[in-house]
Amino acid sequence: MKRRRLLVTAGAGLASGVAGCLNPSNNGENTPIEDGAPLRLERVRMRLDTPWGASFHPETGNLFLTERPGRIVRATGNDRGPVRTLDDTANFGQGGLLGFAFDPRNPRDAYVYQTYDGDVGLANRVLRLDADRDFAVDSVVLDGIPANTVHNGGRIEFGPEGALWVTTGDAGEPSTAQSRDSLAGKVLRVTRNGDPDPGNPFDSPVYTYGHRNPQGLSFVGGSVYVVEHGPDEADELNRLEAGGNYGWPAATGESDQDTFVDPLVTWTPAIGPGGLAYYTGPIDRWQDSFFVGALEGTHLRQVSLDADDVPTQNTLYSDLGRLRTTFTGPNDHLYFATSNQDGRGDPDPTDDEVYRVRPP
Repeated sequence: MKRRRLLVTAGAGLASGVAGCLNPSNNGENTPIEDGAPLRLERVRMRLDTPWGASFHPETGNLFLTERPGRIVRATGNDRGPVRTLDDTANFGQGGLLGFAFDPRNPRDAYVYQTYDGDVGLANRVLRLDADRDFAVDSVVLDGIPANTVHNGGRIEFGPEGALWVTTGDAGEPSTAQSRDSLAGKVLRVTRNGDPDPGNPFDSPVYTYGHRNPQGLSFVGGSVYVVEHGPDEADELNRLEAGGNYGWPAATGESDQDTFVDPLVTWTPAIGPGGLAYYTGPIDRWQDSFFVGALEGTHLRQVSLDADDVPTQNTLYSDLGRLRTTFTGPNDHLYFATSNQDGRGDPDPTDDEVYRVRPP
């Protein structure tokens, strides 16, 4: 069924027009978080091809995106459009140019997660780019991450402690997620040069293991959270524990085995969580909530955890199709990107798009 297209006003740079009064729907899994005044949904950029990574330049505030076929795009500011195409990107299935992050300490450096076709077939790697030279490749920071047409992980973020965090999928080989000698099915923590972070639990890049396909990553205080895809059930929101085993493929969702760390939230049927952001912005009723882009569920999922980690959930914007990346930007506004051009969606002529949500 063709989804309903929202009327959104776009302008130069960030859209400033009201996008219509949008009341989030109340069909969350648990008691809905109470909705208040209507919100403003603004379209920041349109006609993108599967936007995946997103990061704001620490100095200029301009938003840059990766498109999975291999492009880096300036989404706001002057001269919006493609800045660099990495021609060696292997855009097969779920692989391509994925996560993207500026170094907050050195804005000249940007890091990107790329699937490429190497000497022994597909592989994933993390590249450092020179933002002052239109994102020319500076160096390979981390290589040898297993790749496939499915389950490539791909989210990268700088943590508050200054380390670079990288999520990797099992690349279609579930057993590798349990092997600490493999970089597949893991959350990695490395230095800016790709060396294992000195505080890692295994004297390797591996911080946690037993993951299937984690694609969302967020930091709250001293804690790290990820969302990952289950098979056809038990998508998960996890809080990471150093050295923790998150069960895949022996367990999905909660387990009766003490060797596995249980998720905080599971979703059955699967919603396809493609991004994770923690909100501290100007919309009071959203304070201290996680926002998850749902690919299969085709909505934005709001999750609030109480002091006992009991979740309250709500679904929003269920008529924009597949939603992937969620992130926050200047003034702590929430942004999210559609993923209707990824081969599994029903794209409109203006897809894919990036939106910003503001208070009324």
